[in-house]
Amino acid sequence: MLSALPFSFSAPLALAALALLPALWLILRVTPPRPRRIDFPPLKIMADLIAKRETPAHTPWWLLALRMAVAALAILAVAGPVWNPVRDAAPSRGPVLLLIDNGFGAATDWPERVAVAESRIAAATREGRPVAVVGLAEAPAAIALAEPRIALDRLRALPLQPHAPDRAAHLQRIEAFLQGSPATEIVWVADGLAVSDDGSFLARLKQDAEARRLAVHAGPAAQLALSAPENLAGALTVKVLRPTTSAAATGQVRALDLKGLPLGNAPFIFEGSNLETTARLTLPIEVRNAVSRLEIIGERSAGAVALLDDRAKRRRIGLVSGATADTAQPLLSPTYYLSRALQPFAEIREPRQGSTDPIGELLAQNLSVLVLADIGALDRETAEKVTSFVERGGVLLRFAGARLAAASDELTPVRLRRGGRTLGGGLSWETPRKLAPFTRESPFFGLTISDDIRVSRQILAEPEPNLSRKTWAALEDGTPVVTGVRRGDGLIAMVHVTADTTWSNLPLSGLFVDMLRKIVHLAGNGPAVETQSDETRVETLSPTRLLDGIGQFRSPPATAQPVARNYAGRATLAHPPGLYGPADGSLAVNALTPADTLAALDLASLGVAVLPIDEPIARDIRPLLLVLALLLLVADTLATLWLGGRLNLARLRKVAAPAAILLALGTSFGLAPDTARAQQPAPNAQADTRPPIPRALLANGAMTRLAYVVTGDKPVDDMSKAGLIGLNTVLGARTALEPGEPVGVSVERDELAFFPVLYWPIVAGRPVPSAETLRKLEAYMKGGGLVIFDTRDAMSARPGGGTTPEGDQLKRMLQTLDIPELEPLPRDHVLTKTFYILDELVGRYDTGTTWVETLPPADSDGRRPARAGDNVSPIVITANDLAAAWAIDRRGEGLVPLSGGDPRQREMALRGGINLVMYALTGNYKADQVHVPALLERLGQ
Repeated sequence: MLSALPFSFSAPLALAALALLPALWLILRVTPPRPRRIDFPPLKIMADLIAKRETPAHTPWWLLALRMAVAALAILAVAGPVWNPVRDAAPSRGPVLLLIDNGFGAATDWPERVAVAESRIAAATREGRPVAVVGLAEAPAAIALAEPRIALDRLRALPLQPHAPDRAAHLQRIEAFLQGSPATEIVWVADGLAVSDDGSFLARLKQDAEARRLAVHAGPAAQLALSAPENLAGALTVKVLRPTTSAAATGQVRALDLKGLPLGNAPFIFEGSNLETTARLTLPIEVRNAVSRLEIIGERSAGAVALLDDRAKRRRIGLVSGATADTAQPLLSPTYYLSRALQPFAEIREPRQGSTDPIGELLAQNLSVLVLADIGALDRETAEKVTSFVERGGVLLRFAGARLAAASDELTPVRLRRGGRTLGGGLSWETPRKLAPFTRESPFFGLTISDDIRVSRQILAEPEPNLSRKTWAALEDGTPVVTGVRRGDGLIAMVHVTADTTWSNLPLSGLFVDMLRKIVHLAGNGPAVETQSDETRVETLSPTRLLDGIGQFRSPPATAQPVARNYAGRATLAHPPGLYGPADGSLAVNALTPADTLAALDLASLGVAVLPIDEPIARDIRPLLLVLALLLLVADTLATLWLGGRLNLARLRKVAAPAAILLALGTSFGLAPDTARAQQPAPNAQADTRPPIPRALLANGAMTRLAYVVTGDKPVDDMSKAGLIGLNTVLGARTALEPGEPVGVSVERDELAFFPVLYWPIVAGRPVPSAETLRKLEAYMKGGGLVIFDTRDAMSARPGGGTTPEGDQLKRMLQTLDIPELEPLPRDHVLTKTFYILDELVGRYDTGTTWVETLPPADSDGRRPARAGDNVSPIVITANDLAAAWAIDRRGEGLVPLSGGDPRQREMALRGGINLVMYALTGNYKADQVHVPALLERLGQ
């Protein structure tokens, strides 16, 4: 390549043909143009003859220059000119190994990184070099070379992953590839971040840098990330990380709930050269417990999102002690150590001093955990309250003591031994005992046990067959120290030592805090682990809502695997960041762990110049040169015709328009970007900036999905989605249909044939769809699709009072739409009995009229035949706001109140939704069954 020029040539030897231009000049110069022909009229023989005959001796100089320019442009095009060529450390003709960081660190400028990689593949295409593409955030696999065209397809299919790349995991595969192809040039498009130890990876690339076979592209390390969200006593805190001081020094962290609604913002400031700071959201505890997502405003990255699960909620814990309060000596109080151990992650409530019913007083405060420290036998009324509290999902945690050792009740996980070896039924040793390691099935598995912990006294459990299944912690001799059992929807756990230091020094250790945290987190988390059998497997949670590379929720991909209940690691390809398990006992996996930090990659140690990501993209200008040569050739032809007398003004007018069109097309082709450049949509091209429906979603034709039309009104669109999600939940629970996640569609842009039901809420003031869009909607309805138009105006519409704005909007839409004749929903319509027997279709309102396609006239006996063609009504119009009534949470409770007086209105609305879906999927077969006698009669049976 000619590195001294601002452009290079892939075939520079072709430039030698420019030396032939002088010879071409001489050849063209001695060739005169065609002589001018003069008509010979029969009457005026001499009238138009010129007295002196003039014949040009050579071609005009300007025409020669035009033709020489055409030849020069053709020669330059053959030489393969490239504008802004990639400047490598040294020329290479070997294969290209393209390494690209496709983790969350590349999310901020992912299109630019793809464009740089595409320009590298385009350069390899021009030079005829094979390419291998490796995404460092993908699973390690064998590296294989391919044609540049195939490599380009692989690059464009490479997803942006939401986790940090594990570069060291690919090192063995890269070594094996380089041994087979030692002349390979390595191109690394790096994100500039170091989350894990990349020393071995950088050391290996340095060897290639010394051999001048390495090129590195990297942008400035200016990403921000979140880690270690914690719900403290006074605020919700989260660590904000940056890799270098060049990153933003200030910003805002936003808190959102599980539905994506904002709950509050908090600023953060990096002081001086600090790379870590904390954002504090001071919110009421009820609001903080509703936070499920923290994100940095303006950062589109999975690393800038911190998810909170059920463990982050500050549980309300009630403490009751059986000992007499001694304010003069607080260290002797059983609740002293408990309150300080629970305070970092729980809201502690204690009864009023002198209360006659302390347990009942606390249970009335909506507790999650009730802690009884050395409480003996409970009276019948209190025991019933505690039993009801546990069975409804509460956690009862009891600590041993002299009173409990002498008492007896049923609110313990195991039967306690009474009397015998020590006073009060306890057991004493001359030598204190240590704790045994926690088993994998224990909720405490993974916690570190200090060698200094000693137990000098405990309450023993009576032997029973299931004692080992209920033991969570034990001493070295196998006697239980902590036991637990599931009771109803709740849990009863017991610590067989006191909550103070009289029986053990456990309350003085950090393990005491961690054990209490584990027990508190079991509140509302579903069945507890109660067995230590070798045959029992560790509880796992399946992925439910995961993050993509830019930090948005998505459906779990095929590569996502379940995680263990106690999983506390960093997100990986197998365990992407997101929420795992049910909503009432979820586990959050984040891109970064609380111990992680962000650091900038030490690219300077490689000893090569780091090329920027935002540098001008290499561009092949051959098309531009060829178009210019073609235009000059057209100009040469016109000049030749003009000199030969064959071009006049009349003909010029006829060819002016085609020439202008040809010129415009040539200019557009000349200015079009190289096909290797990343394609990006023009900003603000449409009001709807949502991406098209993914092809992978449409390719899965076996998955039935409901769809709603995105109107551009966010509250309306959110309610439409929530309504269809609620309807999906009911469909999956009551029918054999298991629909996929609802999809928001743009009627103008997306293909509708994949969705049997399309819910369209009407919003007044929106632009009327174009004629092309309406024709597309007609084809969808005639192809078997069902469109539900919902004006949602039943409360505002008045009989005889004219139409509402939503009604006027719908009228304008349907004016040019080819729809059948409509009628109010008959009581005997198939839609009223496809799954449930209903009288009408209700939603948030029950006063609106539902319109469907008119049925054929009734027979003489009053019964209507099935519709011809065995199809469904292609259109349903209602005003009852169906989606608002369908929107329910996981517990089946509605998200918005209903206006009707029927307590079963929401249930009837959900039944109507099921009927609509079944009607769209099964047609009117129910009408055929109703009219079996008529059909048999017509068949002559």
